Amino acid sequence: MAWKTLDDMDLAGKVVLVRVDINVPVDDAGNVTDATRIERIVPTVTDIVAKGGKPVLMAHFGRPKGQVVPEMSLKTIVPALEAAFGMPVKFAADCIGGPAKEAVSALGDGEVLLLENTRFHKEETENDAVFAASLAALADVYVNDAFSAAHRAHASTEGIARLLPACAGRLMQAELSALEAALGNPVRPVVAVVGGAKVSTKLDLLGNLVGRVDHLVIGGGMANTFLAAQGIDVGKSLCEHDLADTAREILEKAGAAGCEIILPTDVVVAREFKAGAANETVAADACPPDAMILDAGPDSVAKINATLDRAKTLIWNGPLGAFEIEPFNAATNAAAAHAAALSKAGELTSVAGGGDTVAALNQAGAAEDFTYISTAGGAFLEWMEGKDLPGVAALDQG
Repeated sequence: MAWKTLDDMDLAGKVVLVRVDINVPVDDAGNVTDATRIERIVPTVTDIVAKGGKPVLMAHFGRPKGQVVPEMSLKTIVPALEAAFGMPVKFAADCIGGPAKEAVSALGDGEVLLLENTRFHKEETENDAVFAASLAALADVYVNDAFSAAHRAHASTEGIARLLPACAGRLMQAELSALEAALGNPVRPVVAVVGGAKVSTKLDLLGNLVGRVDHLVIGGGMANTFLAAQGIDVGKSLCEHDLADTAREILEKAGAAGCEIILPTDVVVAREFKAGAANETVAADACPPDAMILDAGPDSVAKINATLDRAKTLIWNGPLGAFEIEPFNAATNAAAAHAAALSKAGELTSVAGGGDTVAALNQAGAAEDFTYISTAGGAFLEWMEGKDLPGVAALDQG
């Protein structure tokens, strides 16, 4: 894909419109409680300023559905942005029209402008051409630094990219580079770990991965569906019995593609789903009829870790068990720690993201040693599913 980066753009004296994701959690007092997404756009903003450009940020916040909702005003985020950037951040009361144009005209060197919530206009999510043109009229260059919104064909992510010289910001560049290394042109062997509650939410993902990876580890409630599809009694475990045929089709497709499916060989079972519940480890085909499978067992973890030892690339999405409650986080923690150690030693390129993945890896204390952690959620999953992302495709004008 021939997308450009900030290194390819002349920004001196130019107004640079930057699509960012600062849809961050805020408490009742208006304080940002997790600034991770803000921290991740700092390199893009500081690089634009260093190259002589004037950054104008646009973003969505919450789901106002085309209405002006005061509680969803981005003005709340300004103090957190100033703290992260170490420079003044001005605010425009609208993202288009007079307020936006006046704020852009008044923007000085070394200052940043934040436009009001793009989703206060219904035309944003409709990818309306006139609205996109109104945004484009504010600037000389467009930078997309919101990979997490790149799976949406909105005016601020797709429409505008076709109206201005466009490139990827540093965060978008890092995301695309990491995903290219993991799935585009990876060093083999490639292992994918896919966990979570339901197979039904990840059918496209599994179908794509079996043709692209060498080993596919399936964990969480999803694994129960695959075990049941092979005639194994999973007791009262979370299981989508109606997807047995689909699970068998995925197993057959994997076999034809030479992809090894790794399912639990031993499991941790309990009669109650609560922290500290009495539990035991049994063979995967020996779950008592009144019990439920809540984690993979130590033999399963040993198999996963041995597979990681031989691997060069890892893609991780989802936990191996009910990681939210102890002791059913043991398999996720152990496998994640092993992957992190291999990554830190330079023996494994590891890319993770989507859903509960970030929370699970943070809880395991493994996240900081993974090669790359994506906070993109839906966009990360759609990329793994092999789908085109409109916000990324629009940058490919080479």
